[in-house]
Amino acid sequence: MNPVIDNYEFLSSITAQMRVAAIHGQWDQLVELEKKCSQHVEVMKTQDIGIPPDESTRLRKVQLIRQILANDAEIRNQTEPWVAQLQHIMHSTEQERRLQQTYSNEY
Repeated sequence: MNPVIDNYEFLSSITAQMRVAAIHGQWDQLVELEKKCSQHVEVMKTQDIGIPPDESTRLRKVQLIRQILANDAEIRNQTEPWVAQLQHIMHSTEQERRLQQTYSNEY
């Protein structure tokens, strides 16, 4: 088969797994898959150069890229509220720490 398409197929598979992990709130699994995805993208950067693809390869590559982008959009939809909640918690904790520091220094 075509190694470039194989790479995109594998990347699509990883992002689909990431999407499922995000939907189910499996954050540790999502992080591990993201690492795997990043590593694979680095490998792909060196392999996805050279001879222009034929039309069927180009069309399949476009289709896979669209799937990857759709998975990415859904991952973001799932993770952005979680990240916002964490930021809120961290901000509240920081405010609490400052208050404690301020009042403990006054007494």
